[in-house]
Amino acid sequence: MRHLIILAISILIINSSYSQINEVGLFLGGSNFIGDVGATDYIAPNQPVIGVIYKWNRSPRHSWRASLLFTELEGIDTNSDDPRRIQRGYEFTNDIVELSLGMEFTFFDFDMHTGKKLTTPYLYGGLTVAYHDNFYFLNGVQTAENTSSWAFGIPMALGVKTTLLDRFVISVEVGARYTFSDELDGSIPDDQFRQQYRFGNINNYDWYVFSGITLTYTFGQNPCWCPSN
Repeated sequence: MRHLIILAISILIINSSYSQINEVGLFLGGSNFIGDVGATDYIAPNQPVIGVIYKWNRSPRHSWRASLLFTELEGIDTNSDDPRRIQRGYEFTNDIVELSLGMEFTFFDFDMHTGKKLTTPYLYGGLTVAYHDNFYFLNGVQTAENTSSWAFGIPMALGVKTTLLDRFVISVEVGARYTFSDELDGSIPDDQFRQQYRFGNINNYDWYVFSGITLTYTFGQNPCWCPSN
């Protein structure tokens, strides 16, 4: 986790030296898990998410973006609509730290230097990596393996953002993370000696969803695509 924080801070320092508009702020919201344990609702936040976000607005239509987010994923079988899961009765929690890097595309020009009220939908995509603990289920009880892993994934987010006052931007966003891991919910133990405890659909990887708001503060010189004042 220390390496993730150092990388995120380095990105902030390096990019803030360029003559572009920068945004830095907070992400607050909720998370929900979609996998082999718990409910399968796509958007059903049940645990808080908090983190920091940075954007380097390369043009009025796209921005490079980095975020570092913290949450506790939760899955409870009795909250599912599947009678088999309800009868099984598994439940888990798993703390994760996620670093996401990618690009944000706006549907309309979002030029902060116009002085006008701006609103636009946007899409975000890129790469994520989530640091999480490993565990398995022994007699239906979550049991720690005392190891951790990295789950790589692809974020797919849709949001709407608008200017607030002179230098603030607020947005509402829902973002799904498709991971290349099936270990987030303990359905496939990381320890090879505990593979007999695996369960669920081994052909489907885990998903999780972040829903929330971002509030960012903008700073920096006028970018090259803006007229001089």
